[in-house]
Amino acid sequence: MESETVQRRRWYILGVLTMSLLVVVLDNTILNVALKTIADPQKGLGATQSQLEWSINSYTLVFAGLLFTFGVLGDRMGRKRVLIGGMAVFAVASLLSAYAQSPAQLIWARALMGLGGAAVMPQTLSIITNVFEPHERPRAIGIWAGAVGLGVAIGPLTGGLLLAHFWWGSVFLINVPVIIAGVVLMAYLVPESRNPLPGRLDPGGVLLSVVGLVVLSYGIIQGGEKGDWLTPAVVGPIAAGAAVLALFAWHESRTASPAFDVRLFGDARMSAAVAAIALCFFAAAGVFFFTNFYMQSVRGLTPLQSGAMVLPFAVAQLIFSTRSAAMVHRYGAKAVCTVGLLLVTAALAGYQFVGVDTPLWVLCVVFFLQGAGMANVMPPATESVMSALPRERAGAGSAINNTARQVAVAMGVAVLGSVVASVYRGDLHQNLAALPPGPRQAAGESIAGAHAVAARMGDAGHSLVGPADAAFVHAMHTAAIAAAVVAFLASMVVLKWMPGRAPAVDSQTEPRGSEQETAGV
Repeated sequence: MESETVQRRRWYILGVLTMSLLVVVLDNTILNVALKTIADPQKGLGATQSQLEWSINSYTLVFAGLLFTFGVLGDRMGRKRVLIGGMAVFAVASLLSAYAQSPAQLIWARALMGLGGAAVMPQTLSIITNVFEPHERPRAIGIWAGAVGLGVAIGPLTGGLLLAHFWWGSVFLINVPVIIAGVVLMAYLVPESRNPLPGRLDPGGVLLSVVGLVVLSYGIIQGGEKGDWLTPAVVGPIAAGAAVLALFAWHESRTASPAFDVRLFGDARMSAAVAAIALCFFAAAGVFFFTNFYMQSVRGLTPLQSGAMVLPFAVAQLIFSTRSAAMVHRYGAKAVCTVGLLLVTAALAGYQFVGVDTPLWVLCVVFFLQGAGMANVMPPATESVMSALPRERAGAGSAINNTARQVAVAMGVAVLGSVVASVYRGDLHQNLAALPPGPRQAAGESIAGAHAVAARMGDAGHSLVGPADAAFVHAMHTAAIAAAVVAFLASMVVLKWMPGRAPAVDSQTEPRGSEQETAGV
């Protein structure tokens, strides 16, 4: 494909790459809506709270652990080749997830899906950088990033529509035809490109990061399940995971070609920005995890209705993210990002006004405020990361952003999900004492389990529903306050270390960059 042809087709290429990113984002937002159904023993797999958390964490941990590796593989083998391979793996994993017969099968299929997503994500941004000239690149990357907001908007609605007419596996099966169409278009439109001077692989670092994160998350989830954080089954994995991650940091600081260059965090500006991204997504992911159960179990909304409830968050993202750059130009990254994090803090604190019988518009307002805050956090934080690095290391900056976000999502679900489980079980303990062992365990593990047990008990089960709903709302309030504290601490970190207003840069005269690319021409 000649360079002139690539330039003529560049916007079509962007559309195909955005579609591939959208599939990856949609998968997680659709899954959130389907969690209650998957937890149902009759309609789904009867998954416990811990298994539901692992169905999310298995994806995000594998994704984060392999992101750098697939970036290097794309540089070595060709980005188009790795991108199409990742899409194929994602399609196979979607089929396996759709037809999983047990929670364990779903968790492993989701881990394979994370492998495919890790191959897809870095290639899309690398190809966009290679195809678009500097003066058009910000607009192209803005459209690419907008796919995340679009996924938040249409994912829950799509999942709700599918669950209203089909079985739970349809939320994964929908990926397959979209991927097939995307791969065909990629084969025709997307040019091949590779770096003639790629770095070496770091399998030791990748292995340490994956093992450390998985073991640490396992310990946190065990703590939530057992309700006792001082038992060896909880303290052991947490301590082991932390030790492996410390060994990972030591290894990465001394290897010549690290998978995750920890030395980049010597710049306080970049550290503050990455902290803002990570802490913001930590709070948001954990909160969205338990609000789905609140909407569907406590309030009795259908998956479609609960998906529609998330629209205010998505609308706020789409409205304010497009204006964030102008706000940064006028007030500076520090001011915009700090205000955004304070809005997120206020939204998370606002969950205290959401009760068992609260009008649903209150939750919509909280969602909108949270979306507006996050829309003013991510763009300036990302720009701060990129501006702290020399241009030739822009790929490392992009990878750090993505990894921070994915790891924070996994940790947010694990930590805040464990807080919800612990408080819920503690509040409901007395009400479960009269139940037989099997129903007692099911009702104590999740609010969905409590409602299922109550339904099987008939009239006798009505006395369980009220206390279970009250216990879950109390647990939700506790976790939301913890998330609000995290968001507030992030705002203080940004206020202290993030740079302020940056000088204007003429993108028309921006150099192409020091890295020489070879395209398939």
